[in-house]
Amino acid sequence: MNTDNTYTSYTDFLKDKKFIQWQLMPNENLDIYWQSFIGHHAEHKKNIQKAITYLKKIGLNESDLSENERTVLLEKIQRTIRQEKKIKQRKLFWYTSASAAAIALIIIGITLFYPSSVSIDIPDKELITGELLNNEDIQLITSGEAIIFKNDVEVTLNEEGTAEIVQANNETSKVKIDRDKLNSLVIPYGKRSTLTLADGSRVWLNSGSVLEFPAQFSGKKREIRLASGEMYIEVAHNKEKPFYVQTGDFNVKVYGTKFNISTYSGSPQSVVLVEGSVSLQSKDHKELFITPSEKAVYSGSGTFDTQKVDVNQFISWKDGYLSFDKTPMTEVLQQIGRYYNLSFDFENDINLQKRTCTGKIYLSDNLDNVMTIISLLSSTSYQRTENKILITNELS
Repeated sequence: MNTDNTYTSYTDFLKDKKFIQWQLMPNENLDIYWQSFIGHHAEHKKNIQKAITYLKKIGLNESDLSENERTVLLEKIQRTIRQEKKIKQRKLFWYTSASAAAIALIIIGITLFYPSSVSIDIPDKELITGELLNNEDIQLITSGEAIIFKNDVEVTLNEEGTAEIVQANNETSKVKIDRDKLNSLVIPYGKRSTLTLADGSRVWLNSGSVLEFPAQFSGKKREIRLASGEMYIEVAHNKEKPFYVQTGDFNVKVYGTKFNISTYSGSPQSVVLVEGSVSLQSKDHKELFITPSEKAVYSGSGTFDTQKVDVNQFISWKDGYLSFDKTPMTEVLQQIGRYYNLSFDFENDINLQKRTCTGKIYLSDNLDNVMTIISLLSSTSYQRTENKILITNELS
């Protein structure tokens, strides 16, 4: 909570979650708090009123929503809260979910866009079904054995060929790593982990990834293999030993750098360079160099298409949120599905591909928080019953 001397402008109040909650979802306690604040700090009254005016007249107007759609959005937030009080047993929406969603919509600037040439009148019968998949265990495979971990892990290799493993509950253990063969770290959907290699390079592994690596780097080069999934890596500089990442279709040669590789099945394979320099090479094709803030997408025929991008949209997952810029909602759900081990069926979709999302979705441990934000973004509603999620159209 901000202290009174930290409010130097009306924009400081717009950064205060408690203030925004008071404006969007007021209750008796919040009214008492802010009336008392104003009574004790009259010098802030003008900026408070300016912030209130901004929220009412400007905050939601920066989106492409019509006046009617903005009204529906705010009514939906408040209706969700009223329903939660009356039908708690259904557990479809929680007060905290609606609160988090409303605050996210203002502070983060999540915006719903409709293409001007597309009608948003969608038949009510269309829906998306999602299913929570069974969580599998993280596996560290070494010496022909699989060591199982229930939670996300941080694995650190040392020069003695031992891996120190810290689990999410801070439980620590040590495992002897095979020096003669490649070892594997298998991350199922719904889990994530980090790995510090023997040379000090650090790897973040996203859900659904398999990385093969040695206990130590011997010889004149350092090599690892991303068998599937997605990784972000910060490579330790060693001019004498170049670093290589192998994938099934191409290899990446590293010249001291930070970059992201995505090789999910069913999605375009890509490399996004954050810092430094890398080159890409596929079979029978020349080496291709890319520069920072450049994305290279593998074409499938051995060539790459390159373009300048905002790298944060491709690496934010490692910091616990997803960043979008006019991203199709179907792609948003695909990323959410990977992160939370969900399977969405788009066979009877609600034309979400015609809508895009700009902003950030924080990857809360509470899936309902995230699904509530998505339903607000897409003008849909969702219902979660055990391991099933139904997303339906709210517009008629």
